[in-house]
Amino acid sequence: MKKVLSRIVVLLAAVAMVGAVGCAGNKKVGLQLYSVHQDMGNVAASLQKVADAGYNVVETLGSPTCFGMSAEDFRALCDEKGLQIISTHTSIGMNDPDAMKKWHDVFAGLKTMGAKYCVIPGFNLGKNLQELKAVCDYFNEVGKIGKEYGIKLGYHNHSHEYNVMEGQVMWEYMIENTDPDLVFFQMDVYWTTRGGKDPVEYLKKYPKRIQMLHIKDDLVIGDSGKIDFEAIFKQFYKNGFKDYVVEQEMPHSKSASREENLARMWDGVAKSAKYLNEAKFTK
Repeated sequence: MKKVLSRIVVLLAAVAMVGAVGCAGNKKVGLQLYSVHQDMGNVAASLQKVADAGYNVVETLGSPTCFGMSAEDFRALCDEKGLQIISTHTSIGMNDPDAMKKWHDVFAGLKTMGAKYCVIPGFNLGKNLQELKAVCDYFNEVGKIGKEYGIKLGYHNHSHEYNVMEGQVMWEYMIENTDPDLVFFQMDVYWTTRGGKDPVEYLKKYPKRIQMLHIKDDLVIGDSGKIDFEAIFKQFYKNGFKDYVVEQEMPHSKSASREENLARMWDGVAKSAKYLNEAKFTK
């Protein structure tokens, strides 16, 4: 009887272990490294903290160099830490005479890093629809270059893109005046909400254009109760997409030391990963 009970205990433990590994392995939880950029003096150590916090995907800053490292070296370091580089945030002004050459360098670096996306994190959208249309045309041209390297070009919103310009919501105008084959949109659900819009309604209105999400809250994901993350994820998955990254603004308290603010930053990043890893509605 003791042997039988012992075997049952071992079997149950093995099943539990397989289940735990399966759950961890199936989920892809990403972090925009802007969230921890103030503590990237030791890149290797900080990337290890990101992995230890529960992330296995990262969106970086810049290309072809990242935090002072070449594309090759940065990818090797991320590979070592078990972090997949999915994207970057970077931008080159349309009035830069060397813009197109620089974009080639950006996309070449991203290809080396194994990324899927290149996201413009914000842009001078102009003062009227004529100027905004010129921005859309510029994005289309950059998107063509990205396509040569197998990289999709995206645009990330804040709240001001939901302002009205000459009777048009700027963000909607951008979606409707960029080529779906060349430009996608990375919706920041926090800034969309702050802009007075419903992320789920936009996911329904533009199901094929919003291909990546920034998951964000006041600090820790889910703590504020202001954003219905479950509804957002369900609609996003229904649309056929799955790539998202957490972005956290640097916690800052004037009464706290830098070390205390950094500790709060890392604590928030870890709690957000825990929330998303444990959530029944994330994959």
